[in-house]
Amino acid sequence: MEAPSPTKPIDPTKPSITTLSVEASQAEPSPLRKMFAVASIAAGIQFGWALQLSLLTPYVQLLGVPHAAASFIWLCGPISGLVVQPIVGYYSDKSTSRFGRRRPFILGGAVAVAIAVFLIGYAADIGYSAGDDITKKTRPRAVGVFVIGFWILDVANNMLQGPCRAFLADLAAGDQRKTRIANGFFSFFMAVGNVLGYAAGSYSSLHKIFPFTQTKACDVFCANLKSCFFFSILLLLFLATVALIYVKDKPVPPRAVQEDVQPSCFFQLFGALKELKRPMWMLMLVTAINWVGWFPYFLFDTDWMGREVYGGTAGEDAYAKGVRVGSLGLMVNAVVLGFMSLAVEPLGRMVGGVKRLWGIVNFILAIGFGMTIVITKVAEHERHMNPAAVGHPSTGVTVGSMVFFAVLGVPLAITFSVPFALASIYSSASGAGQGLSLGVLNLAIVVPQMVVSALSGPWDALFGGGNLPAFMVGAAAAALSAIMAIVLLPTPKPADEAKAASMVGGGFH
Repeated sequence: MEAPSPTKPIDPTKPSITTLSVEASQAEPSPLRKMFAVASIAAGIQFGWALQLSLLTPYVQLLGVPHAAASFIWLCGPISGLVVQPIVGYYSDKSTSRFGRRRPFILGGAVAVAIAVFLIGYAADIGYSAGDDITKKTRPRAVGVFVIGFWILDVANNMLQGPCRAFLADLAAGDQRKTRIANGFFSFFMAVGNVLGYAAGSYSSLHKIFPFTQTKACDVFCANLKSCFFFSILLLLFLATVALIYVKDKPVPPRAVQEDVQPSCFFQLFGALKELKRPMWMLMLVTAINWVGWFPYFLFDTDWMGREVYGGTAGEDAYAKGVRVGSLGLMVNAVVLGFMSLAVEPLGRMVGGVKRLWGIVNFILAIGFGMTIVITKVAEHERHMNPAAVGHPSTGVTVGSMVFFAVLGVPLAITFSVPFALASIYSSASGAGQGLSLGVLNLAIVVPQMVVSALSGPWDALFGGGNLPAFMVGAAAAALSAIMAIVLLPTPKPADEAKAASMVGGGFH
């Protein structure tokens, strides 16, 4: 906050933002059961993200969007993460609503998710009603409805996550122990949402619970997706309703908001770039290259299973079966991620520090991407020798694919925690604000996502289509980030590492 001008006297009757922060830190922490209720919303949020990651790239190809162009639609995620979360966080801090600071944003986000899910699930039906010819490969009206719904969903999910985390911080009221427990609750429910979402995506008969979902314009795969989203919205609305009714959110008095003394969120964020010390710049560089490695996996994991491993194309039974098995693999990945998240601190001590641990697991990530070449070539050889193997890869290929998903759960757990802990350590050492430093680190995550979204489709097309070219770029980026993490990043003190270990990490949002 700017120092007050000597020519502008301060009104002692009007509390400042700093005064509010002191008052908040002196408030009594809320009971753990209330934190548990608020944290449970993460399960509903993550359920939708899991469905988005596992099913929507295959679904958009079913509507006729070419594989090379499908990645452009995913530009929404990093853009909304870059723009929406800071704006929502900024204005929820300053909200004077009588319903509280966080609750109106959480409620608005949940309603927006419901609208988005309806548009995505019924895109094929709405497009058909608007004149799409379902006998043709591309359904332009359905694609338009889908894209609108997809962007609303990404914006809404980003609108939900920030206020939920901030609400937990408000409830902890500066109590370090309860802050750690609340963060643990949030991570736990994120894992629950992942497992539920991927499990739902892997089940082929879910549409039978909602028989009305299968229509002339919406086949079994589409109906299953629609049914998955019905479950997602029911879970989210139930958890959000319970939390918002049960947990009260203290409003901020209107007189306490002094916008003229507080620069906007974007001025703070980009102003922080000028103050960054070398360790944070190095961390941002390593993080950016690391996410160049990760994003192709998030974009094309289930598509790789349907296309390269099972030998199908969008709309075929073999492809749909591969996507379902890929969703099962993502569920295995989420389980491994959950267990590994508990082992980050002891593993860091075992290998000589968290930055070295991050480097080691990035080599594992590179090897994991290399596994996709072997699995793909073996599956292709089986289909070449026996055309009946389309949609029916051997047990060895299927097990190898599951091992691939499980192995990547290890580096993913580290990626979701260590960079954020290092940002906390480096910002504390330099005297910078942790909130702004973490916001700056987010730039190093979303910018590479936008670059990969824009380039991965043309890159694949340049090499004849398929997902392997993007995976190989990911392998190279992972290996490079491993070397850079070990060589370039300063080694934190053990006491600083232990202090930062209680942080909640980030995620793919």
